[in-house]
Amino acid sequence: MLPDNKNLDLIFDEKNLKTIYLAGGCFWGTDAYMARVLGVAETESGYANGHAPLPVTYEEVCTETTGYAETVRVVYDVTRLTLDEVLDEFFSITNPTTLNRQAGDIGARYRSGIYYEDASDIPIIEAAIARVQARVAKPVVTTIEPLANFQRAEEYHQNYLEKNPNGYCHVQF
Repeated sequence: MLPDNKNLDLIFDEKNLKTIYLAGGCFWGTDAYMARVLGVAETESGYANGHAPLPVTYEEVCTETTGYAETVRVVYDVTRLTLDEVLDEFFSITNPTTLNRQAGDIGARYRSGIYYEDASDIPIIEAAIARVQARVAKPVVTTIEPLANFQRAEEYHQNYLEKNPNGYCHVQF
């Protein structure tokens, strides 16, 4: 279990910040977990890598016709946290071997994916997936894709588990 902090006591220098997008089931738990990782400056729940025109609503994404994945934008400080470490945290709370599913959440919007803005991240992401694959018997189905599009989810999804401490979550804290 991670300490209950939101990194509020840390001051981040913008020039040291980098962003990665993580799709790992319902964004509520992924967001809450990643926000507590020391060195993460900011998280934001949203929808990524779909084919329907933006903007979309949660209700539209739930129809499974838009192609969007529930995704968390993770902004981290590279002087405090490496992308390797971010991905290790991500894989500690997801099952990278289940296609379009995390725990009780089933559907393509719950797929496991890593979406990058910077192509120099690809070798790091591939190495992280190779490490995971070396320790699991089933094939890893987490996709690696460039970020095609991202939209912030509705306000009630932001910091959802903070606002609703007894809300459903596939992530165990």
